[in-house]
Amino acid sequence: MPEILRPDGARIHYQVHGEGFPVLLLAPGGVSSEASSWDTHPYHPVRELAPHFRVIVMDQRHAGASHAPALPFDYAQTSADQLAVLDELGIEQAHLVAAGSGCVHAWRLAHDAPERVRSVVAERPVGRDGSNTLGTYFHPFDEAMRHPRAEGVAGVLAAAEENGRFADNPAAGPFAQRLHDDEEFRAEIGAVRRENYITLLVRFRDGLWPDGSAYFSVPEPWMAEFPAPLLVLPGDDAEHPEGLAKRIVHEAPQAVLPEAAEPRTDSILAFLRQHTPR
Repeated sequence: MPEILRPDGARIHYQVHGEGFPVLLLAPGGVSSEASSWDTHPYHPVRELAPHFRVIVMDQRHAGASHAPALPFDYAQTSADQLAVLDELGIEQAHLVAAGSGCVHAWRLAHDAPERVRSVVAERPVGRDGSNTLGTYFHPFDEAMRHPRAEGVAGVLAAAEENGRFADNPAAGPFAQRLHDDEEFRAEIGAVRRENYITLLVRFRDGLWPDGSAYFSVPEPWMAEFPAPLLVLPGDDAEHPEGLAKRIVHEAPQAVLPEAAEPRTDSILAFLRQHTPR
């Protein structure tokens, strides 16, 4: 799996499958937004799209093999990571296919570099509407903070050694994968005082799920300026509320819903083909 080295020392891993116009995948999973998340997702875009497009799948920083420093989460930084992958591959413009929390990455990338985004597919986007609260998204961090309060930072290290995927094991914290993989990093975090570690968790959580915008990574008024064609496939639960998806379709000027009778795989492929330059 190729990797790029970022200025802050993060190593961002990615894979490329197929040939043709590029499609950048932004995986679901929150902190655990990684290539392997697609393996258990109902729609597998690598399998479905690689016969038709050049598909780039990546581990976001802190997920999978993309190790990064223990710093608060920042969408400007993850957007810069994504652009760095495109730059490494010599890609000037790409479709984005995102699911769940990956849609929040898609909003920020389209906000920061609209000229690089040809179109966006947003499947089951996360976000705030009247049916949920910030607490809906904070829940895993409750355990991430409870565990060091009870067991100390040593307990966090032990949890990470057992299972390094935050989505499966929030007690190990958002730096779990690197703690699992990197002995020097374990020693670095092991030297942090419990109170300082918990403060870092709060800042990380509030960067990932900030208050003030239903879309998390971009200001709410910006959605009315969305710069690219957008296909929205609504969700149906508290984390992926249907109301939020309908709001996006109402606000974004080029947003559409799939045809009701059309299978998801057909809708996505047809949309991407429609917006691929000839």
